[in-house]
Amino acid sequence: MVRSDLRQGLNKGHPTTPIAKTVRPSQRKGIQSARTKFVRSVVREVVGFSPYERRVMELLRNSKDKKARKLTKKRLGTLLRSKRKLEELSTIIQESRRTTH
Repeated sequence: MVRSDLRQGLNKGHPTTPIAKTVRPSQRKGIQSARTKFVRSVVREVVGFSPYERRVMELLRNSKDKKARKLTKKRLGTLLRSKRKLEELSTIIQESRRTTH
């Protein structure tokens, strides 16, 4: 809101120009950089999947979604993390189906 030279009201006060705030590193928390994304993809390619992830992928292939959800929740701690992991693994399964066929 632009201030006017009025003494009272919503726009009261001396007219000033607003200064843009700089973005702090703490405000960037959770945003994935291109470098981090690349490094994680290379590590995934080299190392592969953990045993529980392989088991979950097998359960998803056999349409045992509920059991897969329970297993990932037990391993990861929360339902939200479990859902994200299941989504990630199901997209990996779909990508592998596309490349093989």
